[in-house]
Amino acid sequence: MMQKKLILGSSSPYRKELLKRLKIPFECQSPDIDETPLPKESPQDLVKRLTITKANAVHAERQQCNQADGIIITSDQVAVLGDDILGKPNTEDNAIRQLSRFSGQKVSFLTGLCTFNQENQIHQYSLSSYHVYFRHLTQKEILNYITIEQPLDCAGSFKCEGLGVCLFEKMEGEDPNSLIGLPLISLCKQLKSLGINPIG
Repeated sequence: MMQKKLILGSSSPYRKELLKRLKIPFECQSPDIDETPLPKESPQDLVKRLTITKANAVHAERQQCNQADGIIITSDQVAVLGDDILGKPNTEDNAIRQLSRFSGQKVSFLTGLCTFNQENQIHQYSLSSYHVYFRHLTQKEILNYITIEQPLDCAGSFKCEGLGVCLFEKMEGEDPNSLIGLPLISLCKQLKSLGINPIG
């Protein structure tokens, strides 16, 4: 019997759909944090800081409502090209610029994962890397793709679970779910250490 309540600290519909795959009941609570990178902050440090800050923010909100009995799951992701950190495009013009830069390039996606046990206030954190090699893309392909899929809320300006696969030469990594935004393999390991196993 499940003792702990699971809380997904995210408003992302993509993370919500991924977590549903584990067939464990959960609720969602969106953390309100400033995601601005710090000066000279590395991509790895940025992802870790934001992932854990999200968990702490949800914990603080729940404590105010006398809800301190759950496992909070949070995640954050950045795309990295060379030394540049790339976030969500938010506009079509930014998406066009991102995909134009990605053409023929290898882009790495770093996805942080945190489970936070409210009872003992212990964090578990892991980082997953996934690499996408983009084909040489024509401007017409880029424009058509953005028009069709509207990936403006996705880091890297694409949805790999949709038409985004048409942009790629190949993909490399341990867990393709991390590219969508929630590393389920790492999450299963963390939950198991907390006594939660989706398959018993």
